[in-house]
Amino acid sequence: MSDHSHAINVQDLFSIRGKIALVTGGSRGIGLMIAQGFIEAGAKVYISSRKKEVCDRVADELSAIGQCVSIPADLSTEDGRQHLVHAVVEKEKALHILVNNAGAAWGAPLDEYPESGWDKVMDTNVKSIFFLTRDLIPLLEKAASPGDPARVINVGSIDGLKVPSVENYAYAPSKAAVHHLTRVLAVRLGPRGITVNAIAPGPFESQMTKWMLENFQEKIEADCPLGRIGSPSDMAGIAIYLASRAGAYVNGVTIPVDGGICIT
Repeated sequence: MSDHSHAINVQDLFSIRGKIALVTGGSRGIGLMIAQGFIEAGAKVYISSRKKEVCDRVADELSAIGQCVSIPADLSTEDGRQHLVHAVVEKEKALHILVNNAGAAWGAPLDEYPESGWDKVMDTNVKSIFFLTRDLIPLLEKAASPGDPARVINVGSIDGLKVPSVENYAYAPSKAAVHHLTRVLAVRLGPRGITVNAIAPGPFESQMTKWMLENFQEKIEADCPLGRIGSPSDMAGIAIYLASRAGAYVNGVTIPVDGGICIT
């Protein structure tokens, strides 16, 4: 017989009310979808992005629905990461959720793919996730409690699971690296009360997918078993699940959110 003395309140199970979150690249695209979902679910959310005026404006808009604070920073640089870490440390004693979403892409033909583009993508997508996460471990540890660990959610891509059709040579390997870094950190940080998981989005509306959707949206939808691109609620839902008590025992996995594209 099951023990009914531990009956679960489903509202509590998926609740992130009162949690403190940081979403990098939170002013647009997938980062904005997650930030808005978190705020609507009652979390206090810090968003970071490179352009100060955009970051501030989006935080102002999101503040109409809940608590949102802007901390502009360029996370591809050590100075930018340090600025963000110090700003969060100054404002909060603990951080329950870190969403590493800031990313870059660079498309160019194989024969002329620039080293500068390669370095920009790898620095932003892989290196910055590692160092930002590392430097926020003390704040994350303080947010952890028995049965409800702190969460790191890395945004990978289905391009890190399958070979993309576009010529974006640094991007796909960078996202595969994010998925494996997620596993490595999950094993190291689990004993410290922090889970690390990754979301691998398929096609969603963002600055990064703008060109592809303008040119190939019909084909992308035709190739998807569900026949559509992702919506903001699809992205908010998976992030809230991973950040809530419902996802407390999930650690070191990469979850594709792509309507089944990467298995076709």
